[in-house]
Amino acid sequence: MPEQRPEVSVVMPCLNEAESVGECVRQALAGLHAAGAEGEVIVADNGSDDGSQEIARGLGARVVDVPRKGYGAALMGGFEAARGEYVVMGDADASYDFGSLRPFLERLRAGDDLVMGNRFKGGIAEGAMPFLNRYLGNPVLSFVGRLFFGSKIGDFHCGLRAFRRDMLPKLGLQSEGMEFASEMVVKATLSGLKISEVPTTLSPALRSRPPHLRPWRDGWRHLRFLLLFSPRWLFFYPGLALMLAGLAIMIALLPGELEAFGAGFDVHTMVYASALVVVGYQAILFAGFARIYAMTAGFLPGKRWIEDLVERISLEAGVLTGLALVLASLAMSVVALLDWGGSGFQQLEYRDTMRLVIPASTMLVVGVQTVLASFFVSILGIERSPASRP
Repeated sequence: MPEQRPEVSVVMPCLNEAESVGECVRQALAGLHAAGAEGEVIVADNGSDDGSQEIARGLGARVVDVPRKGYGAALMGGFEAARGEYVVMGDADASYDFGSLRPFLERLRAGDDLVMGNRFKGGIAEGAMPFLNRYLGNPVLSFVGRLFFGSKIGDFHCGLRAFRRDMLPKLGLQSEGMEFASEMVVKATLSGLKISEVPTTLSPALRSRPPHLRPWRDGWRHLRFLLLFSPRWLFFYPGLALMLAGLAIMIALLPGELEAFGAGFDVHTMVYASALVVVGYQAILFAGFARIYAMTAGFLPGKRWIEDLVERISLEAGVLTGLALVLASLAMSVVALLDWGGSGFQQLEYRDTMRLVIPASTMLVVGVQTVLASFFVSILGIERSPASRP
């Protein structure tokens, strides 16, 4: 007879958790029994040298050695070894209550794809989470995740979560560090999977050594991941704001000097406004490049309206638009030259001349960028034949 597969696999990443891994294994086995689930406990060991493996095995866990270092790497190694229909993941430091798995499994059995714990709803014991993590790091990063990706998850970084094992291939998880927690939520959200939350508790970890988590380093790695997976917020929105601000300033100064807040603003300000337009336009182009590459490479899901837009805006249309801007720039430059010629090419009235030269040079730069960007987007859109793919 074929071996019966367990319904649930509980996966714990472990690196020198001899003081706590035994308690976690006992809790997990009791939690599976209380939830009426047939299951297994997998300890994904990341190179412990304190006897954590023997303790886990002695209590009935299956130990999987994961040589690749990192929180995410250990979890992915454990997931690969998991046999259950559902997978529960949680730290092996006894900060999470593995004895309370029933709410997670009830949501999975009801059809959810990913069930997140929420420590802020379930309760955080005194001393369980550092002050900065509790009141700055986790709330801010969770807010950024909700803002960037439209997620409704209140606690992006809760380490206790459960999911359907068959959803893993859809996500293509890659992060090997602490940012793995963000990657799972972001990719599940972008893939349109059904995500829910249940309250869970957080207790002080049963360890005497310092935690593996480094708040500033790992916080930055989470934020970096969120930015890299959201070209809109990394490039497009800041670029649009800069470009609109620069255009508004340039248009306001075209007729002449302006006075505001007791200061005069003239062509010198126009130079900086021109820089805002150019930098903003570059950022908008980068947003387009990043989004197209992300869809082509497959690490962000495609969006129909973006694909339609790319198909409709041809290389020729982009090049013609860019050349039109270059010609407009040349025309304005000729007007400025004729104005200079009217004085016999003698001393320039620089303020009047610069009001033409600055917008002209700005359009020249933007026009050339548009031509080059059109060719680059066309290169990104080239499809390789199946035979040439690795």
